[in-house]
Amino acid sequence: MPVNLPFTKDSFKDIQYRFTRHIRDPDNAPAPEDIEERRMAIYRDLLYRNVESFLANSFPVLRKVLKDDEWHSLMREYFRNHKARTPLFPRMPQEFLQYLQDEKETAGSMYPFLLELAHYEWVELALSLDTREIRQDGINPEGDLLSGVPVLNELSWSLAYEYPVHRIGPDFLPEAKPAQPVCLLVYRDRQDKVRFIELNPLAARLVDCLKENERGNTGREILTEIAAEIAHPDPEAVIGGGASVLEDMREKQIVLGTE
Repeated sequence: MPVNLPFTKDSFKDIQYRFTRHIRDPDNAPAPEDIEERRMAIYRDLLYRNVESFLANSFPVLRKVLKDDEWHSLMREYFRNHKARTPLFPRMPQEFLQYLQDEKETAGSMYPFLLELAHYEWVELALSLDTREIRQDGINPEGDLLSGVPVLNELSWSLAYEYPVHRIGPDFLPEAKPAQPVCLLVYRDRQDKVRFIELNPLAARLVDCLKENERGNTGREILTEIAAEIAHPDPEAVIGGGASVLEDMREKQIVLGTE
């Protein structure tokens, strides 16, 4: 015997929309009728706290930098306004970063470095969750980095920021950007630890060349090209300095060896 529901499919959908609108924006969207306020309060608090605590754990430095009222105001705006494109919790930090980049027009008014700091923390998280393994096949870990083709750890991101995001915390809140961009390399090692190093412009260019080395140039060839780019009067000095940088990167598992 069919059961006669007290509402139609469309009316139930409407109830769902009113329910979620109220959860996201309780100050401006009334709750559905005939739902006890005590229960609505439980839902409101539970859903907001789940999102807020997850993002606080995903962006720990950002959370420490912002005062409680600033943080919760930002979380409420995100919770109310952002239309997420994925239901997966591990991708929520990327959704939040997208919100700061594309929707939160006044993000820079809180702190000028806020967006860059959030991006830096997201990169650390993204690398920690990356399911790829560090490549080992076909690589000689002890190979000569000048005569061979250096292999860059694929789990590494070369980044340039206007602010020194790796130093920002409650005790260091820069108001002005440095004269030069801050170049960082964030990477994951074989122990699955996410680490970073600060790069000078020459080392940053070297990393970019290693990443783009589709022709299979040797380390010496790459460094010779860099010396030509900067019109250095002593190319061998660039090659010698670059060789030291490559060896240091091998020790840190940024460069895996040669092929």
